[in-house]
Amino acid sequence: MLTTPISERTLSRGMLDVLIRAGLIAILAVVCFRIFYPFGSLLVWSLILAVTLYPLHLRLRKHLSNKDGLTATLIVVLALVILAIPMYLLGVALVDSVDRAMEMAKSGGIRIPRPAESVAGWPLVGGRVYAFWLQASTDLTGLIQKVTPQLKGAGAVLLETAAGVGTGLLIFIFALIISGIFMAFGEESRNAAVRIASRIFGPEAGPKITELCAATIRAVAQGVVGIAFIQMLLVGVGFLMKGIPGAGLLALAILLLGIMQLPATLITIPVIIYVFATEGFSVAGIVFAIYVFIAGLADNVLKPLLLGRGVDVPMPVVLIGALGGMVTGGVIGLFIGPVVLAVGYQLFWRWVDDQPPAEVPTVVVPTTPVEPKQP
Repeated sequence: MLTTPISERTLSRGMLDVLIRAGLIAILAVVCFRIFYPFGSLLVWSLILAVTLYPLHLRLRKHLSNKDGLTATLIVVLALVILAIPMYLLGVALVDSVDRAMEMAKSGGIRIPRPAESVAGWPLVGGRVYAFWLQASTDLTGLIQKVTPQLKGAGAVLLETAAGVGTGLLIFIFALIISGIFMAFGEESRNAAVRIASRIFGPEAGPKITELCAATIRAVAQGVVGIAFIQMLLVGVGFLMKGIPGAGLLALAILLLGIMQLPATLITIPVIIYVFATEGFSVAGIVFAIYVFIAGLADNVLKPLLLGRGVDVPMPVVLIGALGGMVTGGVIGLFIGPVVLAVGYQLFWRWVDDQPPAEVPTVVVPTTPVEPKQP
């Protein structure tokens, strides 16, 4: 009867223990992920806001007797007030606009001017635009009945978009509150991040990777908000000079769209159509339309200039990470993409530079034997 050697039995038992432990760890990781997943977006947004606002927290803390909790609470309350005021004004303006439109529709007060004959001469689309515009000016009710099926589809898309925006806004508000908790424990959070990065990337690279991630998040956040603010100013000046009704609220809407990484053309194109519908195709209207349309696309030029400032990686890396992250992961990907790409860039060049020193070949110099002197 053959017996298994003790060493083989010990090795088999050790491998079985390792497999059992690995399986239990995998199960624990899967369960933790399933529990964490519903709150993933909320916590990621909280970390992004905390990292972005923490320099402001450090500045204000000096004037509040170095009280972290009080400083974080003050920042969160101010941010909520700043966010609530324009949202309230925008909501009131939208409700008033809908009420006026319904009253005008019931009373038959909507009047669309007849199109100019020159519209029919536009290349490619002139005939269709002229016919559509002419029917809208003469038989608006019939035109609405004709396009009702298309309007239902567009209305469903608008409702879905509005629901998504509302959900995103609620997540942002809760994330802002949670970010205040992170800022209140800022030093502990930073030390924990450094310990985790040091465990993953090594004690020498860990602190540098942590600072790189924080700097990238701040650069992207400041770039996004800065670009949205500049775009709001450019478009808002045009609205004010043209005398567009509710120009200030429309400018605030452009600011919010820019922060949410939605195109400003959602506001500028309807305003351009409104100007042409009410004033016709005058020289001033065409100049206004060109200026507002270009200003609405200014973010495409400003992003390469402002993103990546203050980050120890080339600007194209941050820009490609922001654009690619947004395509694959939405607004959160706008921040995660540059961080991942910047870390990968740094690790790649660290690996490239960490080469073993070249061995210096030893040169063997032949020696000639010395003949003994003759006596």
